Amino acid sequence: MSKTGTFALALASALLAVSCGGGGGSSTPAGPSNTGGGTTTGAVTIAITGKGGNLAFTPNPATVAPGQLVVFKNNDTVTHHLVMDDGSGQTADIPGGATSAAMSIGSSKSYHCTIHPGMVGGFNGTEVEPPANCNSAYCFGGGD
Repeated sequence: MSKTGTFALALASALLAVSCGGGGGSSTPAGPSNTGGGTTTGAVTIAITGKGGNLAFTPNPATVAPGQLVVFKNNDTVTHHLVMDDGSGQTADIPGGATSAAMSIGSSKSYHCTIHPGMVGGFNGTEVEPPANCNSAYCFGGGD
């Protein structure tokens, strides 16, 4: 591939990544992403499965003790960006195969993906349903 073609491909990829990264919330992540795929000792790990709706995370709802941290492991092939519904925190973008930085859930009882709002999860018994008007693959099953 020529240098011009490589540059064009890189530019197109960057523009695509930027266009998929927002959901209207603050752009300040709760912490840097751990792209090494490791886990944080004592943290609850929630797997991002790539399925839709409340099947998008395992476990869901997750049990998290007061003061315990949470990490999200992206087992999907696309990037996700999770935000606590009460605004208490969010992850950085989590590429496929990566794990988020450990974070506190604050007082939040639920969360969702800003890129795929139909992906919803809860903590400590809180079960969340995707938005009623959601009709993408990430709302009700399958994955893209």
